[in-house]
Amino acid sequence: MANTIYRGVFPVAPTVFDDNGRLDLEGQKRAIDFMIDAGSNGICILANFSEQFVLTDAERIQVQDTVLNHVAGRVPVIVTTTHFSTDICAERSRAAQNAGAAMVMIMPPYHGATIRVSERQIQEFFGRVSDAIDIPIMIQDAPVAGTPLSAPFLAKLAKEVKNVSYFKIETAGAASKLRELIELGGDAVVGPWDGEEAITLIPDFDAGATGAMTGGAYPDGIRKIVDAYAAGDTEKAADLYMQWLPLINYENRQCGLAACKTLMKEGGVIKSDMVRHPLAPMHPKVREGLLRVARRLDPLVLSWGK
Repeated sequence: MANTIYRGVFPVAPTVFDDNGRLDLEGQKRAIDFMIDAGSNGICILANFSEQFVLTDAERIQVQDTVLNHVAGRVPVIVTTTHFSTDICAERSRAAQNAGAAMVMIMPPYHGATIRVSERQIQEFFGRVSDAIDIPIMIQDAPVAGTPLSAPFLAKLAKEVKNVSYFKIETAGAASKLRELIELGGDAVVGPWDGEEAITLIPDFDAGATGAMTGGAYPDGIRKIVDAYAAGDTEKAADLYMQWLPLINYENRQCGLAACKTLMKEGGVIKSDMVRHPLAPMHPKVREGLLRVARRLDPLVLSWGK
């Protein structure tokens, strides 16, 4: 897969727990099977929407190995390996590659609200991680890191750090940033991608995005939009986007990472929609609203397991 260019819809898989908050690895496999059946071009695991921040290191390895062994090459899998420590991030990335990951996704080093490093250290960080692996690196440019990454700096990383070639842009004004990144980075920017549950999908694709990393509950709906856009039928893509936007918005603005699990549980994909404490369970009225919006669209997730 060294020369493969990854495009399309690569949703984030939830990490599945039982009602007691323990890993449910059989449920994890079912979630992955559903996501593939729903048309995912690939899958991302251990991301923020996977609750990576509530997992122990041992659990991360369990989820990673379970998913990669179960997928068995059916679709490419991106593994999030973010860590503040350069050496730990490099070690995680090498382990992901050895387990069969197609790519790793990494945020710039940050800790808490205030601990940040300079652009020079960020470049050294990605350079050392790149030296440890042979697969592409996707830089996740998201507000959660609180680290400004300008388009010129990202383009510089693409040109100067061997494996840095994909970028998931989730900041305000994402379309403008994607457009500038593509202009400045040229061929070094192999994969400019949309993120944040596809809330800015059409503007980002208008700007040149070629991939979308969304929530994991309705890849079938996002595929319809992206496939129409890729085929050149932008009007059809816009019409489809308008149909799915209420659900995208409900996930993005009301539910967050819990939306995927709620929809998967409702459709019999998984047994429990547990999120780990201190995350709070979804309010029953919010759940009711999410399901009401979803049922109007009849996504595969609501029938897959029944």
